[in-house]
Amino acid sequence: MTTVEYDFDPELAAAIPVLPVLDVSDLPAARAVLTGLRAQLPAPDETGVTVTEVLVAGPEGAPDVPLRIYRPDEPAGPAGIFDVHGGGFILGDLDGSHAGNIAIARDVGAVLVTVDYRLAPEHPFPAGLEDCYAGLVWFAEHAEEFGVDPDRIAIHGISAGGGLCAALAMLARDRGGPAIAFQYLGVPEVDDRLETPSMRAFTDTPIWNRPNAVVSWDSYLGEGVRGTDAVSPYAAPARAADLSGLPPAYVSVMAFDPLRDEGIAYALALQTAGVPVELHLFPGTFHGSSLIEDATISKREAAERVAVLRQALELPRLD
Repeated sequence: MTTVEYDFDPELAAAIPVLPVLDVSDLPAARAVLTGLRAQLPAPDETGVTVTEVLVAGPEGAPDVPLRIYRPDEPAGPAGIFDVHGGGFILGDLDGSHAGNIAIARDVGAVLVTVDYRLAPEHPFPAGLEDCYAGLVWFAEHAEEFGVDPDRIAIHGISAGGGLCAALAMLARDRGGPAIAFQYLGVPEVDDRLETPSMRAFTDTPIWNRPNAVVSWDSYLGEGVRGTDAVSPYAAPARAADLSGLPPAYVSVMAFDPLRDEGIAYALALQTAGVPVELHLFPGTFHGSSLIEDATISKREAAERVAVLRQALELPRLD
């Protein structure tokens, strides 16, 4: 991996050589890499947060859906967050996002529920999305048991999780499902057509690149479906003809991320549809650069997430 072509933030560039090389063309190996890396990390500090798990009814004819619930010992208000992990629709689980979800629940001061949705290619669209919807419905129906106002639940996702959250917002709107107060779409994966300038240009960027995106979408949609008229907007929200009536949104994009331009385009489409939206492009960054937690710009990104979610959920500001 070389950084010559890219004007990365210096703190991020210095850490690139020690980042995992993620090649999802060999999916079992990529999954093993992530499992091995996680095994090397210390157990996260759960101080201030109570963590429990529950199995809830899945979509009709499908298995039950595992959820993990994070309850802050000192909630800032009766608000909740429904989290969907990233991983290109093909990677990730509850443990992979565990440390981050502890921090969000504790720092935002809101009950957080995250969903262990089925992954592609073993379970292609719409399996994962329907699992997410089942989890969201359960959370909304049981919100008051956790001291949460069901009208003050935000959805939160990064990468494919951001794409699934964008689709989840449309699905809830169209089915008359749970009220969603806000959608936090971090570097969302929303466009299967892979035609944006950033997607065409960034073929060798760290963590995520065009070759990985090709595998991601082919796994999620099935071989030969990507880029055709058969793709549902619930699979690729960038294809949606009607974004009106969706919850207010925050969209983040990274400068040297193949997903950059589709995220910008989606934010602009939301704005055009009359949806309040905030868009932030972080300079010098790449997909997953927030893993380098000590970098100044990663700290800015993390602090902004807390501030955005607190404001959206009408919780007191942290000064």
